[in-house]
Amino acid sequence: MTKKSATAPSTMADIARLAGVSASTVSRALAGSPLVAKKKRELISRLAREKGYVVNATARNLRLQRTQTIAVTIPMGHESSQSLADPFFIEILGHLADAITQRGYSILLQKILPSAEDWLQQLITGNRSDGIIVVGQSTEHKVLERAAATYLPLVVWGGHLEKQRYCTVGTDNVGGAMSATEHLLNSGRRNIVFLGDASIPEIKLRYEGYRRALQRGPKGTAPSRIVPAHLTADAAYEATRAFIREGVKFDAIVAGTDVIAISAMRAIRAAGLSVPRDIAVTGFDDIHLAAHAVPPLTTVRQDLARGAHMLVDLLMQRIGGVETPSATMPGELVVRESA
Repeated sequence: MTKKSATAPSTMADIARLAGVSASTVSRALAGSPLVAKKKRELISRLAREKGYVVNATARNLRLQRTQTIAVTIPMGHESSQSLADPFFIEILGHLADAITQRGYSILLQKILPSAEDWLQQLITGNRSDGIIVVGQSTEHKVLERAAATYLPLVVWGGHLEKQRYCTVGTDNVGGAMSATEHLLNSGRRNIVFLGDASIPEIKLRYEGYRRALQRGPKGTAPSRIVPAHLTADAAYEATRAFIREGVKFDAIVAGTDVIAISAMRAIRAAGLSVPRDIAVTGFDDIHLAAHAVPPLTTVRQDLARGAHMLVDLLMQRIGGVETPSATMPGELVVRESA
């Protein structure tokens, strides 16, 4: 009989025998299960390192019926030309990548151009991930509602809508937009317009916050007015230029996003006007570019790092069978030179 080489990797049974436990306990300990006492987990981990035992992740995942992958999906029903290179997506995807990989999971990233109402159901039944994070509701609220009725490990970055079934993480869009609008009113602006696409739930909520602030505004405040603008920089620029050419009197813009706001400021300058002397501008998001815009942009900050970790934390709970509630973070008004 040949003897096993002293340098050959050990098996799980070897580690179990040395630790005085069952093979299933070794498996749980090396997976970090709290069902195994901390000291016993540390002993088993040390023995595994010393004996060169490496977990067969593929076999373990097959046993657990897990893929050890999280799907991060971005639906673009509202704007097919919007790129994942958009500054907002770059920032939140970076934070999500950090949070997901810290949990030992891989990422399946997909940009979806919804051509059929079963796109999310197809992603679910494809069994390529253990859970799904959807970044932005886009035009897919009804699709998300249907999926949430039967699929638990689903969390969405977006605005919390009345009576929705799916779990969201997001910012207080109404309160954030109210604070930006009130800041403009307090600085003496009275003809304030909203620039954005209210078909998107988050933007619709921001428009509602703007509208409420105007209703409470001082005497002489003009009624609310929305100037439709898509989320891409070029489209927002053209929408602002066209509105300026109409000759409507206005002295401030509450923009639905920072990209829209920065594009609006570019259009205002192109029309020979000054920000903020002629027209003040506020945004929403506080992307990195906001502080470096010309002039630096007053905006409502979303804590995207915290939000990304909350998305992953809630999804992990849902993968474990816990039905979590939605979470809403406060927005923070960051005052800079554009307003």
